[in-house]
Amino acid sequence: MTTIQQVLFEMESDYLGHPYFVTGHALFNALARRVDARTRRALNVSHGVFVPGEYGAYPESHSHDGYAGKLGMSLPPVEAYEDLFVFRDAAHRWLLDSRPRDAHNTHDIQSHGGRLAFSPVTHFGRPPEHRNSKRTMHWYVHCYLYADGGDEAVLPLSEDVLDGLRVGGARNYGLGELSLAETQVIDLTGLDYSRVREASSLQIELLSPYVLASDYPEADSQSVPWWWESDEQLRRRTTRLVAGDDVHAMATVDHGQVVAYAGDRPVETAKNGIRRVGTHAKYGFGELRLRPADAGRVPERAQASEERTAGES
Repeated sequence: MTTIQQVLFEMESDYLGHPYFVTGHALFNALARRVDARTRRALNVSHGVFVPGEYGAYPESHSHDGYAGKLGMSLPPVEAYEDLFVFRDAAHRWLLDSRPRDAHNTHDIQSHGGRLAFSPVTHFGRPPEHRNSKRTMHWYVHCYLYADGGDEAVLPLSEDVLDGLRVGGARNYGLGELSLAETQVIDLTGLDYSRVREASSLQIELLSPYVLASDYPEADSQSVPWWWESDEQLRRRTTRLVAGDDVHAMATVDHGQVVAYAGDRPVETAKNGIRRVGTHAKYGFGELRLRPADAGRVPERAQASEERTAGES
């Protein structure tokens, strides 16, 4: 049995760190101070994705459908492979159409002595006919854990370990505090992978940067996997991994890109993508998702393209 532990945190204070996500390395270090040596060796932590605490509906690919209530403030049920990625989609496609989607992809900015941090809440003005002039939305962080080397007895981590972590800069001054909102354990072997198994062709979406080279001690260099196919040059980005006082440069294939899947073991690839591939997978890098190639990631965009093509003919 291969299990992962999903964790949803609520942001309690300003966060001074990466604007796209809380890195798995930051979350790992916060947890490592609270667990024993055996758990530290086995523990793998994904990047933490920012999630707006809002009402939503299950995406079309989810095993459930319809209105989901306060979806951004709790973990949705997981029965199929696609259910794992509701909160891992940066576009927040589960948000209700009545919500300001663009505003939910940005945090309010706070200044701390000239250093900019991200606020744990976002305030929205409301029309004058409403009783209250403002609406407040709280931010959450979603990540998941798994244990390698077959040492799954270290999971699940207890609520006491997970609650009250601090991540990012200026932690000693109260920034970056996370409180535990909810956690759940999932058996990956028991999920439904039929959409991946039955698709005639598949695409790979890179959900976190894939590391090609790193000057971190004993880190191996990687090439772009042979089972990725793309007609375009993949976008690359230089980033860094901070370990104490040391800063290590990394060359990565940037996240958010989509390539064709050229392999022949889709279910195994899907499971490996959850557990991540390549250098620094332990710290959240190299997360992949498989999608049927004929399923539009943004249905509205596909519909607009079809309407534009029809109008030109």
